[in-house]
Amino acid sequence: MRVLHVISSCGMYGAESVILNISRTLNENSHRSVLGVFLNASNPNLQLHETAAREGVESHLIPCKSRIDWSAVIRIRDLAAQTGAGVVHAHGYKADLYVYFALRASKIPLVSTCHTWYDIDAKDYLYGFVDRLILRSYTSIVAVSEGVREYLLRAGVRPRKIHMIRNGIDLRVFECSTPVVKEELGWTSYPLVGLVGRLSEEKGVDVFVASAVDVLSQLPNTKFVVVGDGPDRAKLDALVGKLGIQGSIHMLGRRDDMPAVYASLDLLVSSSRREGLPMAILEGMASRLPVVATAVGGVPTIILDGKTGVLVPTAEPALIAAAIIELLRSVAERERLGGAARHLVEDEFSAQRMTSDYLRLYDAAIAIAGKRGGQRGQSLIPARGPTK
Repeated sequence: MRVLHVISSCGMYGAESVILNISRTLNENSHRSVLGVFLNASNPNLQLHETAAREGVESHLIPCKSRIDWSAVIRIRDLAAQTGAGVVHAHGYKADLYVYFALRASKIPLVSTCHTWYDIDAKDYLYGFVDRLILRSYTSIVAVSEGVREYLLRAGVRPRKIHMIRNGIDLRVFECSTPVVKEELGWTSYPLVGLVGRLSEEKGVDVFVASAVDVLSQLPNTKFVVVGDGPDRAKLDALVGKLGIQGSIHMLGRRDDMPAVYASLDLLVSSSRREGLPMAILEGMASRLPVVATAVGGVPTIILDGKTGVLVPTAEPALIAAAIIELLRSVAERERLGGAARHLVEDEFSAQRMTSDYLRLYDAAIAIAGKRGGQRGQSLIPARGPTK
């Protein structure tokens, strides 16, 4: 089977990790995974494309000169034909839209994974609304959490089209990694607490930064790092300065050596306001890290409070700080939670399990598309497609 994954990427985050994990596992067997990555003129990001190339995963760029670019639609259509794709798998609202226009008249089944939506303003709500409208015409849609599934149902997507597939990771990547961050920053003798995620409102990085103040009031030798980039970088830098904790927290930006970053941490925090099923948490768990996380989205399905990590309410920096302090004071508790977290990921969240689930879905989607002869029902969008 040949699968073409299409994504508009803004960095190496959850959806990108899912794609790479599926691709590694498919390509190690009798299948082939190919990537189509948007090269957006307004915000080019080649991190996924370059990472795939280093790992030997075939990846193609899809130039996109504006928000609506008909040449990108044609490029996707050509790429599907060029690669002999039996399934085209879209990730994210932009990929959903362009893949639909490119292949709506073809016999190729269309699959989309909905990682989550962040309808935090009018623009994002509009994008999400159009996306969910488009998804009604897809062959199959994957929800990574029950919250995402409920969102799809409320949007009018037929229940038979929605499939729950939990994210999975390649555990081998997180074996025996060499820690590097403490040495880089000169913090070898200090406990290090980290957050990994896009620097945007929904990830609650500002809450994490605020919690650091309370931690430092009791454990002044603690150090903090934030890994990732995004639109809130300047705001967060200003907040760190306003709080006067510049010497204790460092913004690492994007990293290509995440296993080594996780190996450098003593504790991982997820302070998100909204989530699906975060890959950063799964990767931290695979690295045997104790995790403090807000109880949002699908997080409570993997962080079992007091068993595989610690759950806290969202937007409560004092409670996050209290959990961090308690764990930093007990090496034994950190080791217990980290060990249990690793076992859970091994049992239920491996890349092999995830890829097997997707393969079954792809086979079913191909069968459905074959019966329909490429007809997906009445189009919800005018057939002439987008114009500049």
